[in-house]
Amino acid sequence: MIHTMPAAAVAVWLGTVYIVHAYDAKNIALHERNVHMERSMGLKLRTALYRDVVTILSRSHADRNVYPSAGVLFVHVLEREYFKGEFPPYPKSGDASNDPITFNTNLMGYPDRPGWLRYIQRTPHSDGVLYGSPTAEHVGKPTVIEITAYNRRTFETARHNLVINIMATEEFPLPYQAEFYIKNMNVEEMLASEVLGDFLGAVKNVWQPERLNAINITSALDRGGRVPLPINNLKEGVYVMVGADVPFSSCLREVESPHNQLRCSQEMEPVISCDKKFRAQFHIDWCKISLVDINKVVPVYITRPDPGTGILPEFGEYNPPSESLKSRNYFSDFLITLAVPSAVALVLFFILGYTMCCRREGVEKRNMQTPDIQLVHHSSIQKSTKELRSMSKNREISWPLSTLPVFNPVSGEVVPPLHPDNYETTSMPLMQTQTNLQNQITIPQQRPSGKWYS
Repeated sequence: MIHTMPAAAVAVWLGTVYIVHAYDAKNIALHERNVHMERSMGLKLRTALYRDVVTILSRSHADRNVYPSAGVLFVHVLEREYFKGEFPPYPKSGDASNDPITFNTNLMGYPDRPGWLRYIQRTPHSDGVLYGSPTAEHVGKPTVIEITAYNRRTFETARHNLVINIMATEEFPLPYQAEFYIKNMNVEEMLASEVLGDFLGAVKNVWQPERLNAINITSALDRGGRVPLPINNLKEGVYVMVGADVPFSSCLREVESPHNQLRCSQEMEPVISCDKKFRAQFHIDWCKISLVDINKVVPVYITRPDPGTGILPEFGEYNPPSESLKSRNYFSDFLITLAVPSAVALVLFFILGYTMCCRREGVEKRNMQTPDIQLVHHSSIQKSTKELRSMSKNREISWPLSTLPVFNPVSGEVVPPLHPDNYETTSMPLMQTQTNLQNQITIPQQRPSGKWYS
């Protein structure tokens, strides 16, 4: 179903969708002329140098001024095409220049960005996006953001500053604010002007306000969400907060009905009559919608204890001490740190040495305190041990019978022993089997005489 809007509503809608990056016309002309001259001169110089050596250059551009409003979503796209001309071309002519370029953003003089400003770049081949919602506290304070582009192929850098001048607005803050959770979008997809414009147009058809602004956009991962699996084209999800000047419509109030609250508690989708106006492009989780009326919010004041001295004020800046400091004598600290522990260790060493060396009982005192019967037993055991040791040194092993000469009673021949004299017999058994004898001798037996012998 296509809804038509009057011309006045279209003008208001366009004013809320697109975030204007205002520039002074004179500054734009001067900036474009300087950039053109710098690119033409730098390209010739790099072409001459790139033939022989690879140089790592860093170039700085003129400051760019933007004028966002407090309480309104601020989006600034870091286009890769803008920085491609600052890097050397490909060595081969005709190759497509698609260098991977990443960006680093920080507040000038600080390592990170302000708390209200966020940055995202999905891949080195996509544009970076700065986005956030400044508050009234930052009005009138120029915020200088240093943007450094890195060419991951040539390792060159290009740098320029973005000056954010936050302007005050009478409409801030809008009294009625609603936060939607869109499940089928990533934050960089939602930050695109046409996608954000379509969403605000759908909200405007449902809410019918006179003024409608996008206040903030937050990734679901920053709210504790889980990284989706890379299947079925799943998205991270994004929270979009919008503000209006009229109360919430009946369609938005339907989620607060008891029936829909019961369905949400049972993890079922609530029944919302205006969901079909979003379903074509945006899948909204109506159970996570938040409706806030600032006029009914009771401010809570928490009394903080006195921090005392040594704690910086809440919005104060750190002032380092001056260089003209008085000299300090560290001799007393040296004595306390090294001399005192050394002295204690030395005293303990002497006490331990005296205990171990000078207070030994000795053998005489031990014998005096030992009973006589125990000393006799100990002495007899010690004497027996010594005697056994002396006998074991002087023992002689008798030669076994197998080593003696064998006498043949028939022939009268004396057979030499089985083992020579120098053979070690301590490890040989006393009885040898007949199969193990190397020089087995058969002794003939004398036959008895008689007729009965056969």
